Amino acid sequence: MGNVVVVGAQWGDEGKGKIVDWLSSQADVVVRFQGGHNAGHTLVIGETVYKLSLLPSGVVRKDKLAVIGNGVVLDPYALVSEIERLTSQGVAIDRSNLRIADNATLILSIHRELDALREEGASGGTKIGTTKRGIGPAYEDKAGRRAIRLNDLEDLDALPAKIERLLGHHNALRRGFELPEYSATEIYDELATIAPRVLPYMDAVWRLLDEKRRAGSRILFEGAQGALLDVDHGTYPFVTSSNTVAGQAATGSGLGPGAVGYVLGIAKAYTTRVGEGPFPSELHDEIGERIGERGREFGTVTGRKRRCGWFDAVLVRQTVRTSGIDGIALTKLDVLDGFETIKVCTGYRLDGEVIDHFPAGQNAQARVEPIYEEFEGWSGSTAGARSWADLPAQAVKYVRYIEELIGAPVALLSTSPEREDTILVQNPFEA
Repeated sequence: MGNVVVVGAQWGDEGKGKIVDWLSSQADVVVRFQGGHNAGHTLVIGETVYKLSLLPSGVVRKDKLAVIGNGVVLDPYALVSEIERLTSQGVAIDRSNLRIADNATLILSIHRELDALREEGASGGTKIGTTKRGIGPAYEDKAGRRAIRLNDLEDLDALPAKIERLLGHHNALRRGFELPEYSATEIYDELATIAPRVLPYMDAVWRLLDEKRRAGSRILFEGAQGALLDVDHGTYPFVTSSNTVAGQAATGSGLGPGAVGYVLGIAKAYTTRVGEGPFPSELHDEIGERIGERGREFGTVTGRKRRCGWFDAVLVRQTVRTSGIDGIALTKLDVLDGFETIKVCTGYRLDGEVIDHFPAGQNAQARVEPIYEEFEGWSGSTAGARSWADLPAQAVKYVRYIEELIGAPVALLSTSPEREDTILVQNPFEA
């Protein structure tokens, strides 16, 4: 098969950028299959740092085809801005290396404004922690069958009627907020202005990818966020508005599930989370601060400080099952260098009862208490290690312990942001 899906095995921010970049050097096609510009990858290639939010990681490499699938919600203005930024860094982007699904849903200004209104108007306990980029409202319109899609920009004469249908919903909401209503002309002008900048990339992506697959091309599927933010399988309602598990790679690209191939989950050697929601192993002390400082835990897109805690094996084990993960890329092991004792969450206690999974209910999720096992740390350095022999013995034991707890092998071990500082156990493209 030779195809690989990369998914975050925690709440996102696991260091997918480096791993996806490493894999994209071996792929022919890189497909983004869900999410919007509310998440990002940081790629370090030589001396150049690239920050991507919408564009697939393969776009910065020559002779790779980058594809934005139908599962993505697309802000056309954000896309053009990102293309311009990469162009200024010397990356040439045109139809030869970028295609966008003709049936991808568009994010409009009306979505961004609604997203912000809801978040800012929510009380403390009901805030989701959204990035206010319009992702959720755009997915709502997609499910409500009133969305404007990329292919709609091809026929501007038919666009006003579609906008009126959309505004029938949104203006009713705006009246509830006591805000002035949008006119169809405003939305039309917004779309007609940007249409010539994005339509050149449009394609029937499902057909394109099927042709590439049949021709023997290696396809890499990359998602945004992490599996614990999945709208079905994550910490609902503190989740994103799309499916982030590996199964979405098929749905969000237009290929059948048989085309997916190897599933690689990315997990940090500890746990982080941005935004609101439950986090059983979160540390509110100086150890949590130390992990955050050493790991430089700030969001790529938002710059928000990430919450930090010990590795939660229960959550990753659950993600291994819901995403069908074949192997794990474990990142940021070096952040734990020098800790005398390291803790790992191996189970939960809920109302006095020991459980081995994360419950689906919001109230139950808020009440679970972590059960820890203490693990002896190591004094040596793992930073920059490129073979098992370079690692302290206790660090190797820690990795093996995690494998046993989560029920999946470590296929790659990352020991720094540099692409070369990786210990390869199993190449996913050759599995």
